[in-house]
This record gives sequence, structure tokens and C-alpha cells, in this order.
Amino acid sequence: MSIGSYLETLPLSEIAKHPGGPPKNAFPFTGYPRQHPSEKDKLILIYDALGLNPTVLEFRIEDVLYVEELHSAVTQSGEGIPLVKLWLRKGAHGVILEPFEVDDPVKFAGKTQELRDRFSNIRTAKMNSAKSAGV
Repeated sequence: MSIGSYLETLPLSEIAKHPGGPPKNAFPFTGYPRQHPSEKDKLILIYDALGLNPTVLEFRIEDVLYVEELHSAVTQSGEGIPLVKLWLRKGAHGVILEPFEVDDPVKFAGKTQELRDRFSNIRTAKMNSAKSAGV
């Protein structure tokens, strides 16, 4: 399914394309989007879908302010995975689904701190880029 046809299944009236690029009051998340299996007002985004640590993020569709279609990633078997950059409203709430091992005690994979660090690095790089551009 192409990104265009996938996004057509979502209530696009909630997603406004801003002329001139992404809005200033938004933050980007890149990944493979999927319709939420049970809640039609939400979507899931597979962050780092082909990386070593893919992560499932969940957002409300109404918090998506801008969508950029990106290239498709290709799996080892040659399957194309369409990627998007979703610009979400700052202040919105998302959910990270973190894997864990059922044991006594429960063993968490500890990916949350790694994700915080990666998202902080994205934010820092974005701010440094804006400073060098004189914004």
C-alpha cells in the first residue's frame, strides 16, 4: 500500500499541510506509519523500522500537523517500506511501546532512555542548524 493510499484511510481533515513547509510549533518523527488496529483516531509509527531497535510509537491523528513523504526503505528480501516524516504538535502526548521479558522479576529492554537520547540529539541538531542559518 502506498503512503498516499494509507493516509487516505486516515481522517485527513485533521492533517493540514502548511504552505512553505512544516509549522514552527511541531516536532518531527520519522518512520513507517500504520493505522491503529482498534482506535481509528490514532496511528502507530514504527520508528527505526529496519534498524536494530525498531520502536512502536502511538499518536493521536489530530496532533499530526504536517506530513512529508520520504523515500521507501528496502528490506533484505527486497520489500519496500514507505517512510514518512510526521510533524506533531509540540505538547502532544504519545505512547512508546517498550518490549520486556516476562520473568521474575520482569526484565525491561531499557530502550526508553536510548530513545530519549536519540530524540534529544535530533532536537539539538535542529537547533544548531537553525542557529547557523541565522534563524
